[in-house]
Amino acid sequence: MLPRLLIIGCGDVGLRVVKQLAGRWRVAALTSTPARAGGLWAAGVVPLLGNLDEPATLGRLAGLADLVLHLAPPARDGSTDERTRHLLAALARRPPRVLVYGSTTGVYGDCGGALIDETRALNPMTDRAARRVDAEAQLRAFGRRHGTRVSLLRIPGIYATDREGGHPRERLTRGTPVLRREDDVFTNHIHADDLARACVLALLRGQAQRAVNVCDDSQLLMGDYFDLAADLAGLPRPARITRAEAAERLGAMALSFWSESRRIANQRLKRELRLALRYPTPADGL
Repeated sequence: MLPRLLIIGCGDVGLRVVKQLAGRWRVAALTSTPARAGGLWAAGVVPLLGNLDEPATLGRLAGLADLVLHLAPPARDGSTDERTRHLLAALARRPPRVLVYGSTTGVYGDCGGALIDETRALNPMTDRAARRVDAEAQLRAFGRRHGTRVSLLRIPGIYATDREGGHPRERLTRGTPVLRREDDVFTNHIHADDLARACVLALLRGQAQRAVNVCDDSQLLMGDYFDLAADLAGLPRPARITRAEAAERLGAMALSFWSESRRIANQRLKRELRLALRYPTPADGL
């Protein structure tokens, strides 16, 4: 019998997972948008209409699949992830054997540029990251309570040349500046195809209640990343500005990313999931 996988949040990465599986698994996906059903069918995925913000629509998810890949983001407000709470309540009636969750490296907060691994204490500095910390805690508790093998994938910036919004070309074309080197922060990356492969391997090999950083091998300052992308795309390198100038010119979202600096170690990804990166650096992936 083919393994049965349920994807929650089957966007770009979810569809890359489906492509990786290439018909070897039976896949269903939750969608709140009826217009997406045709595209999911075409990809070989059974669409299930439901909305994580409406618990009454999630009843049919219980027992539907042995494995669940949860890639849906939290809502935009609050410090808790009620969508994950609603999903787990639905799944609890007949819990899956394996549940993999796409979290974020933002749960670590600012590390002052230090090289860190999964043992680093969590220190979310935004409500956006706090919602992910809450989701991780819910999932760990669910796994312990129901005997489900839960894997938490902590993901940095996702990029790919064929991903909508996943190439820095758009930002470069807009002329958005970056911080000068003395003010700059370290940033971390993963190619969307490598992330999809990590999701599949976590479903197969992830250890129970275990977090894994899904990052490539690069340790780039953010400005150097955009310089690299500009050179590869044949575009002018972005202007460099001071942090004070950035506070005057850019919005709160950009400043929140420029307030956190960390370098992420990926030994667990390679040792436990045994992922060999196809794109070990953005220079390879872009």
